Amino acid sequence: MNWLAEHWFLLALFALYSGLLMHNAWVGQRLTRHVGDYYVGGRNLGGVAVGISFFATFASTNTYIGHAGRGYAWGLPWFTLAIFILVFVVLSWRFVGVDLRRYAHRWDALTLPDFLAARFPDAASPDRLRVASAVVIAFCSLLYLVAIFKGAGNLFEQFFDIPYQGAVLLTLVIVMAYTSIGGFVSVVRTDVVQGVLMIMGALTIFYFVTAAAGGVARIGELAESPETSHLFEWNAGVPFAVLVGIALSGSLKLLVDPRQLSRFFALRDERQVRIGVWVSSLGLLIVMGGLFPIGLYAHFLMDNVVDTDLIVPTLVSDHAVFPPMVADFLIVAIVAAAMSSMDSVLLVAASVLSRDIVSIRFPSLPTLGVTRLAVIGFALVGAVIALHPPGGIVEITIFSGSLYAVCFFPAIVLGLRWRGGDANAVLVSMSGGVIVLLLWISSGLSDSLHEVFPALVVSCAFYAWFGADAARR
Repeated sequence: MNWLAEHWFLLALFALYSGLLMHNAWVGQRLTRHVGDYYVGGRNLGGVAVGISFFATFASTNTYIGHAGRGYAWGLPWFTLAIFILVFVVLSWRFVGVDLRRYAHRWDALTLPDFLAARFPDAASPDRLRVASAVVIAFCSLLYLVAIFKGAGNLFEQFFDIPYQGAVLLTLVIVMAYTSIGGFVSVVRTDVVQGVLMIMGALTIFYFVTAAAGGVARIGELAESPETSHLFEWNAGVPFAVLVGIALSGSLKLLVDPRQLSRFFALRDERQVRIGVWVSSLGLLIVMGGLFPIGLYAHFLMDNVVDTDLIVPTLVSDHAVFPPMVADFLIVAIVAAAMSSMDSVLLVAASVLSRDIVSIRFPSLPTLGVTRLAVIGFALVGAVIALHPPGGIVEITIFSGSLYAVCFFPAIVLGLRWRGGDANAVLVSMSGGVIVLLLWISSGLSDSLHEVFPALVVSCAFYAWFGADAARR
């Protein structure tokens, strides 16, 4: 009873937030008449809504908890990732979004494997590239789900003082309900609400953490202290080549991640692309500007941190830093950050499983029904794995980003601008990139050079070599 009396504001906000999710699920269901509505909102969405959805989908608990905390260990150089992300947001909209939207409309592509199958037709085995790309997307989506579940679970565990397993279950129930019911329309409508909450939450965290640390200007003391001066040096917390590799793999997925690219499929016209790039860039700038410095200021508030994923949850639950009602609001804001990515990941994974794998083997099954069941299935499997996650939030998300980059960068970025290439070139580039990526990691070479560099070079080289051969034929 004491907890309920203390956190009545949280319960009220959470009830309002959950009500909005369910309302958007109902609206999405009402507007969903066929598969195209469920997958890409009938290709009739505007740039403002899609732009907010784009940044809200990208900035999840990996930003609020993983990225915000990592600055504690790696210091100012960690801001390299934020700079890369902003650059690649613009590149994604300007150099991928315009053409991808046009071709998706022309070929009636609803998923990324749809687009790849239309761009690289394979007369010998028409479904080979579609199925292979769908398997990659499903696997990477599952990894990302695990990271989001871990972040939300850490937050609920710290704040509600409930077991981690119960915290993961709570996250599962919420996101599974509205995503499976409403589809893409529900996801985008909800992302608009969640994007606003995320911006407010990032600014609120920055204000109260810096105030508790003694003010914004106090960061200079860290540079002057022998114990923390390394936080302002390159190659101190992490080798520079590794840091750039992490930043590259964490931002390259903005060009190739299916949950980001699906936003382009849904835009009404090219004018909406010009609007969306400004909206998404500004949103991410505010969110990252508020969150990335938190790890540095945490040095004034916490000692001997072992797991940096716990910094933000611990601070939020500390009433010396955040007044109770402010902390209650931040819980909802961070939950919104988790949900905004989780719903998109679930929808993309379920879509490719249903449309690009199951429908090929069992064409008589109803695609829409199978997709809704797949949303539930992916959510359950992700939650189970998250009970014993294979790594930290940043490590999991960066690895999934690396896989996306080496598998899809040549086919999407080069494929949109070069007439060469065929299905075989794409499959060889995917296979070669993944093999080099895994070998580089297993050999321990990632400690000196991030695995995304050699893997991406091999992937692009294979695509260019075999693609040129196909063009000559």
